[in-house]
Amino acid sequence: MAMSIQNEEEERGVMSEINTTPLVDVMLVLLIIFLITIPIILKVPVKVQVPKANNIPTQTKPENITLFIDTAGNVFWNQQHVSDMTTLVYYVEKEAVKVPQPEIHIRADANTDYGNVGKVIAAINRGGVVKVGFITEPDHG
Repeated sequence: MAMSIQNEEEERGVMSEINTTPLVDVMLVLLIIFLITIPIILKVPVKVQVPKANNIPTQTKPENITLFIDTAGNVFWNQQHVSDMTTLVYYVEKEAVKVPQPEIHIRADANTDYGNVGKVIAAINRGGVVKVGFITEPDHG
């Protein structure tokens, strides 16, 4: 009766495969943690006190310039028709060098194309006037 004794290393041999079981276990635990914490984070909004705004009537000064844009896209500089955007830039450049610089108020028709308003704003930007505002009617509803 001979008994053969083998080393544990010889019995197991060289392990040539990666054991992914611990990795899968860790990933499942992380997934469960994320699934539990994300709804909690999303349900608690940040408390912010938003300021209340009132529509304050604008005090029109004589040096303020009002640009009117009608439905067809025609631009008027203080009741005077402006033929193209190059002329508008020229008018704005003349006003931009004044000290203090006047404000430009844009009064656009509600049915005008937004592109018309964008062209006017771009012309004012190229002319160099910094203070630009929009004139709106108060909501009576």
